[in-house]
Amino acid sequence: MKKVAVIQDLSSFGKCSLTAAIPVLSVMGVQACPLPTAILTAQTGYPSFFCEDFTSKMKYFIEEWSKLKADFDGIYTGFVTGEEQIINIFQFLDRFYTEETILLVDPVMGDLGEVYKLYTDELVVLMRELVKRADVITPNVTECCLLTGMSYEKLHSYSNEKDYIKAIEEAGNLLQLETGAQVIITGINPPSADLDKQYIGNMYLDGSNSFYSATPYNGKSYSGTGDLFASVIMGSMMRGDNMEKSVQLAVTFLTAAINDSSLEQVPKEEGVNFEKYLKMLL
Repeated sequence: MKKVAVIQDLSSFGKCSLTAAIPVLSVMGVQACPLPTAILTAQTGYPSFFCEDFTSKMKYFIEEWSKLKADFDGIYTGFVTGEEQIINIFQFLDRFYTEETILLVDPVMGDLGEVYKLYTDELVVLMRELVKRADVITPNVTECCLLTGMSYEKLHSYSNEKDYIKAIEEAGNLLQLETGAQVIITGINPPSADLDKQYIGNMYLDGSNSFYSATPYNGKSYSGTGDLFASVIMGSMMRGDNMEKSVQLAVTFLTAAINDSSLEQVPKEEGVNFEKYLKMLL
């Protein structure tokens, strides 16, 4: 069985990070080996939560897994709490990343044009260095702008879908060129003259090939959907699926979970009802 080291936080409520990655990878036939970066009572979108930072504990995982002579087919990083954690991730990669390893970096930095409060300028610089070591990157539109220096405001000044998609593609190509990685930009919501016909899509670029696909958008944003998407991509790669098939599987899975959550009027901070749809990933 293939093994993936998952370097993310563990939030008890919110269905994100490790509580999203572990079940998805498991049902896809992959052993998830968690390295928690923080333990939270609930994800940070809740009005109140307790967080125990695990930065100082990360080195023990590197030391103990080294003693076990552990090796990984994949390494998957997500939310980090500060600069020292990315430095620790570099040390982890120096020890465990090989030519046979697939490194997926989900650069959790912000959304809807806003940078998360904990992200300092120095942390953004380090994340830009981390994505240069990745084989696959899964930024949303905001994160793509942060990583490339593209203006989010300028992007959203485009009034038609064609110009908007073209600008996203230019940013994606720039990110791909700077990193050499396969890039999947998520959460692309182009302008639409008809508010009843909005779409949300994903764009894949690898320097030679690209594709863009979109599905109807209900205007709602839920906790953990980016984590679930990236987890399906990692699980698919471990199975040897091509990227277009991987992206479509992630979209189909998430669409079912989001529609279910919308019908049940689940609050956005609680995440989506993905558990009953895990069978779609078998």
